Amino acid sequence: MQTARIAIVGTGLSGLYAACLLEQQGLHDYVLLEARDGLGGRIACAPASGQPATGAEPFDRVDLGPTWFWPGYPHQLARLVDDLGLTSFAQHETGDTVVERSPHEPPARVRGYANSPPSMRLVGGMAALTDALQRRLDATRIHTGQTVRRLRCTPQHVELDSEDSHGQITTWRAEHVLLALPPRLVEHHIEFEPALPPALAEQWRATATWMAPHAKYIAVYDTPFWREQGLSGEARSARGPLGEIHDASMPGGSAALFGFFGVPAHVRQSVPESELKAHCRAQLTRLFGSQAATPQAEFIKDWALEPFTATADDLQSSGQHAPAPATRAPSGPWRGRLTGIASEWSPQFAGYVAGAIEAAGLGVSALRLLAQTSPCGK
Repeated sequence: MQTARIAIVGTGLSGLYAACLLEQQGLHDYVLLEARDGLGGRIACAPASGQPATGAEPFDRVDLGPTWFWPGYPHQLARLVDDLGLTSFAQHETGDTVVERSPHEPPARVRGYANSPPSMRLVGGMAALTDALQRRLDATRIHTGQTVRRLRCTPQHVELDSEDSHGQITTWRAEHVLLALPPRLVEHHIEFEPALPPALAEQWRATATWMAPHAKYIAVYDTPFWREQGLSGEARSARGPLGEIHDASMPGGSAALFGFFGVPAHVRQSVPESELKAHCRAQLTRLFGSQAATPQAEFIKDWALEPFTATADDLQSSGQHAPAPATRAPSGPWRGRLTGIASEWSPQFAGYVAGAIEAAGLGVSALRLLAQTSPCGK
């Protein structure tokens, strides 16, 4: 049996940031358990070339998950970006927007709108943030390919059973568990002994997971030719298949456009990926001209197909940010033993990148207080 004072389940942004906060407090006795083979959770990037990564951290990447953050919401996210030495830049919004109001009308060009404050991006993609946090951690504390299946509350500890790809079970013992997974995934994938309070389990099950029903298409080009036409790269479409499109170019790197699919997950999954890409290329050609028809590389990331992101309930979700549920059990045997720290548990920014920072910070700050609560079984 493996032991640690703190077990963190999930290595998305909230899990990695929580581990860094523990390190800063001098608490090095923790373990990070991740079901996927890699770290980052819903923050994911791919080399813009479309070729496999070479091992060195690539600069020219496209975001497959979250793309933006807003430095003032909250301030600790901006401070973290600065502290990690990362370079940010404003989302390109200069120029007109293209609108498709119906399948029966040609695209129309309208005056563009620039957000204030601007949406910000990171050089190297949003994964530059999780990569930098990972470099600050002890690699021996991180265990990938470990799917947590069961949590048992004993009189003095919580025992976690994790399963690897070969079906081998490893048991971990911890004083406290930080759940860096979306609440719905926790309730769906992890068995609790004894069971969670019914009201809490229902809250977690009812909390939609951000990104879970969504899918993105990214097209990479030699140059941002749309800018030469006075276009921002933004578009809105009632025709689809992409409902919302933005410039995804990397300064000093590749030019790119990306869009969110406007069709439901079950429709996307009924169409071969090659056909979906063909529809997306045709749409970009309608909106931005013939140069859009031949991207150098293209990607589809459908988060609804990710078993460690989406459940069947998410496929019917509207995709809107859900109110934050309770982070821990108010009473009973699990009181003082579990804390939810994924973005969906953020009081102010649930579902956003900023929410992962806020929820993790609150969870780690509460650990000292939680240590004074009743142990399991009392």
